Amino acid sequence: MQLSANLRGAIATHVLALAPAFALAILPTAARAQPSARTQVVMLGTGTPIPDPDRYGQAIAIVVDSVAYLFDAGVGVVRRASAAGLRGVRAFSPPSPQAQPDPRFEAMFITHLHSDHTMGLAEAIFTPWIQGRRAPIDIFGPPGLSWLVSTILDGNAEDIQERTAAPGGPSREGWQAVVHEVNPGEVFKDSRLTVRAFRVLHSEWPNAYGYRIDTPDRSIVISGDTRESDAVAEACNGCDVLIHEVYSDSGFKTIPAGRQAYHASAHTAATAVGRVATKGRAKMVILTHVLAFGSSEEILLREVRSTFAGRVVAAKDLDIY
Repeated sequence: MQLSANLRGAIATHVLALAPAFALAILPTAARAQPSARTQVVMLGTGTPIPDPDRYGQAIAIVVDSVAYLFDAGVGVVRRASAAGLRGVRAFSPPSPQAQPDPRFEAMFITHLHSDHTMGLAEAIFTPWIQGRRAPIDIFGPPGLSWLVSTILDGNAEDIQERTAAPGGPSREGWQAVVHEVNPGEVFKDSRLTVRAFRVLHSEWPNAYGYRIDTPDRSIVISGDTRESDAVAEACNGCDVLIHEVYSDSGFKTIPAGRQAYHASAHTAATAVGRVATKGRAKMVILTHVLAFGSSEEILLREVRSTFAGRVVAAKDLDIY
């Protein structure tokens, strides 16, 4: 379908690729009081491209004062956020017990453009809008993100037109996205957190990022997809939480040689994750995007602990830390 002239103009206005050095401060929304620690790490999705029904696509919410920021948008991300709301994460809870689910994100950050990290972007843009979001959503990530988001909006033009024209339909602005294609460095800062991007090595991707997030009470590093990298350790530098992708050393030995070559260039062995965490002086490691290759969780944890003496957990969907 071709976009109407008006809608195409709106998309051109609201899908922006900002100058790489520009770091935008989003105006904060009203935060709700929270009796526990100010920052929560909510593992919305811990999966890989493997269609494991127990693990949805990669998606991590950093929640500060009951306001959620999304890092990667794998498949099922909004449904998982609704489930987290039912588990007591106030950022995703309905406004009343009788209300429909209404999970929202203050901003979104994408590590790289592999589909298992972006297939939930359409859901994360449109579902909160249909449920009542009125303002455009800001999305940060590597070069190429603007094109990806614009094609999502273009492909859903008929949906947008029908819903906005319908009596009692959603707002005319809430479907819009403002895209910020960023370079390494500080990419976002508001009253709750600061986000810094750093480049990692993931197969042949020219732009794959990890993120360091500093909140009033925690420092968190998300590795993104990467092979063993000093950049992750340097970004951590004593961080409270290191969220790192991983594959099992022992399981890796069982896969075909061709796949070994790919995974060695794209991902990080468990013993190497331990080395990165030790070098980065991480206080805690959360394993995600787990490629076990037939190994058990017990073996995987033992492999990481062989090179790291701190706390290590293997995350599952909806775990909260």
